[in-house]
Amino acid sequence: MLELYQFEASHYCEKVRLILDYKQLPYRKIEVTPGVGQIDLFRLSGQRLVPALKDGDLVVADSTAIATYLEKKYPERPILPVDPQSRGLCLLMEEWADESIGLNARKAMIGAFNQHPNFRTALLPNSAPDLLRNLVSSVPGDVLNLLSTGIGFGPDAVKSATDALKQNLEALCLILQTRPYLVSDYPTLADFAVAGLTMYIKFPPSRYVDLPEGICDKGVPGLADDPAFQPFFEWRDRLYADYRKIREATPSSPSQGSGPTPISID
Repeated sequence: MLELYQFEASHYCEKVRLILDYKQLPYRKIEVTPGVGQIDLFRLSGQRLVPALKDGDLVVADSTAIATYLEKKYPERPILPVDPQSRGLCLLMEEWADESIGLNARKAMIGAFNQHPNFRTALLPNSAPDLLRNLVSSVPGDVLNLLSTGIGFGPDAVKSATDALKQNLEALCLILQTRPYLVSDYPTLADFAVAGLTMYIKFPPSRYVDLPEGICDKGVPGLADDPAFQPFFEWRDRLYADYRKIREATPSSPSQGSGPTPISID
């Protein structure tokens, strides 16, 4: 069986999970522990970043490389158009989604954490004690802004990212006005890249991802709740409903259910 080394909350991993579900390929999720687990991942794949896909003895790292590998190895239910013009547009749009939506969405989400305590606490695990929830929600926004500025996610960076995302979402709404998918009459790599990488802007309405229930359908204020962008999110939710598998109930033990399995990497 295919093995996906991942962070459950990573939007680049979600891009790969969408493709795997669309191609109806069974796979096992292996949660990489930040730090020690990434050292083990480096030994396995030669780099520390997720996602990484293991197929037998072969390990492929990077979401784009994984998508290309899956298309060649498992060509059923293709994600790349045959027509040269559509194929080129698909590849360009996937790269744009990776570099613009993916990076800017992370900054916008961090900005939302700093400014909106309710959004911040919604990402805490359901088992988190009330003391921790109160502590997280009570940290002043200006303190978080100061800390974020030191790592390149300050207010100016967040505003620039949010402005870029507004333009991206407007463009996507315009493209989808007269067509069912972004570059073809069936879903392609472009669609799955855009859908997965907008997870940080607004989380899907159902528990496709193993995150606290309270985060479903929540997102970055000013983007997720802007009526002008609702046509895009409605399109994305239909894509999820058609092709993404909803998680089963959270298992009571690691040996049950379909949730990610944290293990050390051999």
